[in-house]
Amino acid sequence: MNAIATAAPLLQVKGLSAGYGEMLALHEVDLEIHAAEIVALVGSNGAGKTTLLRALSRVLPAAGGSIVLKGEELTGLTPDQAFAHGLVQVPEGRQLFDRMTVQDNLLMGAYLRRDKAAVTRDLDRMYALFPRLSERRRQLAGSMSGGEQQMCAMARALMAAPMLMMVDEMSLGLAPVVVQQLMEVLASIRAEGVTVLLVEQDIHLALSGADRGYVLETGRIVRSGPARELIDDPAVRNAYLGL
Repeated sequence: MNAIATAAPLLQVKGLSAGYGEMLALHEVDLEIHAAEIVALVGSNGAGKTTLLRALSRVLPAAGGSIVLKGEELTGLTPDQAFAHGLVQVPEGRQLFDRMTVQDNLLMGAYLRRDKAAVTRDLDRMYALFPRLSERRRQLAGSMSGGEQQMCAMARALMAAPMLMMVDEMSLGLAPVVVQQLMEVLASIRAEGVTVLLVEQDIHLALSGADRGYVLETGRIVRSGPARELIDDPAVRNAYLGL
């Protein structure tokens, strides 16, 4: 039995329900993520993927269930408190500070950190991980290409030294070559011990780069397992991959 199978999950979600007003968009969702995994959460547009991220990051109140991150219950926390616990999101659409430089955007990711020497080292690490950002460190973030802005958003999240980094629709609107570069970055940071929840409408992309996956339909988890098995699952192939 491997270590991941026996170790306690880094994130454990049980019976999570959430929604907008009286209308639930998530229905008793169960999932778990172990340290140093890439886990894909996939599903079609409107399945509830972003709603789940909003509930995990405490932007959206839970109507039921629990969210436990490294033994700490998060359901009663504010978004800032969840962020301080190490739950960091790369939002859909990047949401950078457009009128600030790339470097200032990255430093905003570390605004809660007090380890200044480590922040400086991590800034250098981001520029090594994303050489394009090093070239544009003094450029206004809003003036960059979409791919460069996605790099900046991911680097900003990593500057927070996340326990779990949640990436929402990373590939949206980007050229395939850029998406491939970003997937290589995810593999690289996973090898360094960073844990990633990758939320994607591009199911083949997400499962191809993940260790395990969950399929969400109308707010419910309908499939889960090793990513390779999900890609080969006839129901997943027929419903989502057009095969």
